[in-house]
Amino acid sequence: MTASSSAAGARLTANLGLAERVLAGPRMRKLLAVVEDGLDRVEDTLARELRVSDALADATTRYLYEAGGKRVRPMLTLLTAQLGEGTTENVITGATALEMTHLGSLYHDDVMDGADVRRGVPSAHAVWGNNVAILTGDLMFSRASQLMAQIGERAIRLQADTFERLVLGQMHETVGAQAGEDPVEFYLQVLADKTGSLIAASAQAGILFSDAPSEYRRPALEYGEKVGVAFQLLDDVIDLSDDPAETGKVPGTDLRAGVPTMPYLLLARAADPASRALKATIDDGVARIADGADPAILDEAMQQLRAHAVTAETRARAYEWADAAIAAIDPLPAGPVRDALVKLAHVIVDRSS
Repeated sequence: MTASSSAAGARLTANLGLAERVLAGPRMRKLLAVVEDGLDRVEDTLARELRVSDALADATTRYLYEAGGKRVRPMLTLLTAQLGEGTTENVITGATALEMTHLGSLYHDDVMDGADVRRGVPSAHAVWGNNVAILTGDLMFSRASQLMAQIGERAIRLQADTFERLVLGQMHETVGAQAGEDPVEFYLQVLADKTGSLIAASAQAGILFSDAPSEYRRPALEYGEKVGVAFQLLDDVIDLSDDPAETGKVPGTDLRAGVPTMPYLLLARAADPASRALKATIDDGVARIADGADPAILDEAMQQLRAHAVTAETRARAYEWADAAIAAIDPLPAGPVRDALVKLAHVIVDRSS
């Protein structure tokens, strides 16, 4: 089954939680109970590990955690762990550390992107300033490393390798494609590093920390990275949504801040006059916003980009990456876990219609 064939089913379950959507149906009932129990344990561990004796640090580290989140990464760890010894203590610890790493990266991302809203609330740097937000992210990274150290050397190596890719992805996004590099391919590599690497680590963690067969590691890694790219491509589409309830932020927030997204990069490839004019309007608006203009000057341009063929093409590319993720796990044994991973890839690219 391809990812694109699941859209109707996903819309029927749009109001359910992620675990319920991925693990719907009688055949999945036992696995759902296992995953939900594991997620509860991860939440309890997160709540405990994010407590800091310093009053300011306690408030800042818990800020985005308490704003909610999909918990895609710990759920993926819990799923792949069922291919081994199941939800061991090391699996819970690893899932918590990787989710904490993700949370820490959000503090840094919002500073670098100048984002004012995250998960429907003011971003941390908008509340406490850039320095405190950056230091909060650093604190969360250190806490995540402490957790991984409890598991041992293989966990430390996984954390270090993943963090290196996260940093390189952010660095490359910051400097942009260089002369001779294809901007679209460059962007896809940034997505693989910034988003895919952490999701891939989450899939691997379930295999590693449950002592599942070693031959499952490569399929899990490839699945996670490709799902991560699909996830971010769909986020580029959602970023243009005019429904604040869906995004928790103003439509086109990334573009208005001068952060390229796939629809914009594909627009830059278009040769027709209308597309060139729209790109010129966006470029001019971004420059003016950087000089202090009201971001609302790009409202009409964002509406035009939302309706443009390049946004539909971005969605199609997200489906292609999800389908590639599904193909990557063909070596895994048939059964509820592989079925759930297939459904997760479907759900990730069906988050909006």
